[in-house]
Amino acid sequence: MAAASSKYKLVIVESPAKAKTIGKFLGRGYKVEACNGHVRDLPKSQLGVDIDQNFEPRYITIRGRGEILDRIRKEARGASKVILATDPDREGEAISWHLANILKIDPESNCRVEFNEITAPAIKAAMKKPRPIDLQLVDAQQARRVLDRLVGYKISPLLWVKVRKGLSAGRVQSVATRMIVDREAEIDAFIPQEYWTLTANFTDGSQKFTAKYVGSGDEKTDITSAAQAKALREKLVDQKFSITSIKTGERRKNPQPPFTTSNLQQEAVRKLSFTTKKTMQIAQMLYEGVDIEGEGTVGLISYIRTDSTRLSDEALTAARDYISANFAPEYLPETPNIYKGRKNAQDAHEAIRPTHALFSPEKVKVSLTRDQYRLYKLIYDRYLASQMTPAVYDTLAVELGSGEAQFRFGGMKKKFAGFTVLYEESQDEPAEKESNLPKVQVGDQVTMKELDAEQHFTQPPARYTEASLVRAMEEKGIGRPSTYAPTITTILARGYVARENKALVPTELGQLVTDMMTENFKSIVDVQFTADMEEDLDTIEEEGKDWHKVVKKFYDPFAVQLAQAERNIEKVEVKDEVSDVKCDKCGAMMVYKMGRFGRFLACPNFPECRNTMPIVRTIDAHCPKCGGAILVRNTKRGRVFYGCEHYPECDFTSWDMPVDDRCPVCGSPMVLKRDRKKDVTWHLCTNETCKHRVEVENPAAEEAE
Repeated sequence: MAAASSKYKLVIVESPAKAKTIGKFLGRGYKVEACNGHVRDLPKSQLGVDIDQNFEPRYITIRGRGEILDRIRKEARGASKVILATDPDREGEAISWHLANILKIDPESNCRVEFNEITAPAIKAAMKKPRPIDLQLVDAQQARRVLDRLVGYKISPLLWVKVRKGLSAGRVQSVATRMIVDREAEIDAFIPQEYWTLTANFTDGSQKFTAKYVGSGDEKTDITSAAQAKALREKLVDQKFSITSIKTGERRKNPQPPFTTSNLQQEAVRKLSFTTKKTMQIAQMLYEGVDIEGEGTVGLISYIRTDSTRLSDEALTAARDYISANFAPEYLPETPNIYKGRKNAQDAHEAIRPTHALFSPEKVKVSLTRDQYRLYKLIYDRYLASQMTPAVYDTLAVELGSGEAQFRFGGMKKKFAGFTVLYEESQDEPAEKESNLPKVQVGDQVTMKELDAEQHFTQPPARYTEASLVRAMEEKGIGRPSTYAPTITTILARGYVARENKALVPTELGQLVTDMMTENFKSIVDVQFTADMEEDLDTIEEEGKDWHKVVKKFYDPFAVQLAQAERNIEKVEVKDEVSDVKCDKCGAMMVYKMGRFGRFLACPNFPECRNTMPIVRTIDAHCPKCGGAILVRNTKRGRVFYGCEHYPECDFTSWDMPVDDRCPVCGSPMVLKRDRKKDVTWHLCTNETCKHRVEVENPAAEEAE
């Protein structure tokens, strides 16, 4: 009995970083080991699903995990109890289930704990509430894995034979690619329509303001030609107008909820220019634990894969206490702000939030990398702002008439900042700007002094960015929080999609494969079908629906489509895009290829000539030291910087984009800076003692984004 009492409890988590953090919290009496993610999976070399035996999967130990499992088995034999503490989602539950099978633990015993954040109180509380493994959650994961394997392993070889080796199809990736292809088709088919806007400058002698033309008489009139615009300008300038209507009001702008996975990825793209992959990598570090000066290892944020906007009572209280202590009373609402989740949200975990309100971004900044700090600040500020009062604006709508034309002015002015003192969500479209509100009364006479006519054309729908694609996938029910980033990474890596500045553009290959999939596997690339399949997976998790029946419902028509496709699809040749760069070894014009790190140039005479070159990007500026071209480069961690083409002879580098302008005050080189929140761009002097800046309307380039 004495020997038994000296035994430890073994806790198994996924990552070494998490193991390190949790081990410090639990202390003596516990050992914490990492399994390094999934330990068993379907074999890579074969289908691994027995279609004839009710789609039973055949799992094997993942290559490289054997030594890890040997170590865990050894530690388990010496432990008084084994506790499975993997992530609180489908994948985490499945990992625990596999570990339970390997270690011969009864999955219906209280062997499983879960926690939403890696803090000492959360970990210790979880240890007091062990539960059985949730087999419905495991079944939902198994169904997803089997479905993905059936699609990937049945269609991908067909693509290799008919198109090119190395291609792949997938239940989610193929739909995402189709969405991008379809958007490009909409853009190509779009026929722009001409229209004109008329903006007039008015004065009553003491003040000036602008208003837009809305029509003649009581009807809205569209201006569709230069001749119409010119005729109105000649008729209306210097005419007297009367103020016919004034509406004043108050507009309240409510704060946004704390982040879901999707919202975080979108906002990080817009505000920080992070890819979805980079966002999740950094968020994972913040979740698993960071060494904070004076505090040790701390998990700074809650679990990062969630579609919930919910906050725990403790998190709500902490936010309200912080706001009360650091802001005036009017910034704290009487009761907590509660947000409705979107339809079909699983709500298994809280929103993404800081684990400690007292760990302000500035307090922990010294312990974080630049990118960790920027993402943490985004999460922290959004969390606090979600529990603040609305911003309040005075609004004014003024109508002016002359008998021949009607003009309208609308404006707003902030009178109380509310949550915007801390955070404002960025938008894909320009936000409505504040303006000075003129003091006028109904009946006042004003004179039109100028009338500016501006030609426009209707615009096609915008190409998807990573942010807008994630939003569209979420709205349509395609994938789940854990799949958005990997999906985008995959379609870029396969060469189906290319990134142009921030836009996602289908390649010729992506177009060809999508057309082939649409013709032969209509359901696989159908948005609604895929969304319905996601709902079926949810019913397995929530209602215990038999996962084998869900798979069979999908597979039976899929097998018919597959047999037809194998007979009907003809082999196609995809020609490589030829560049304007000559191979410096054999003289052939090099072609664009897609590798694991993106596009590069390769000699078409492979394998006789194996020459390859990186694709060099330049900007419209010159080196301030030697006058050479400025190249856009990347650090090993992917951060963009700018350097001279003559390196190492010239050592000029800059994190900020150089511009050719020189400082008008001291003559030093200048760089491009942009405040996205205020939508302001300027050139900044690099002389630390000067720092003069000049606001500019159009940035020299968007490479830094």
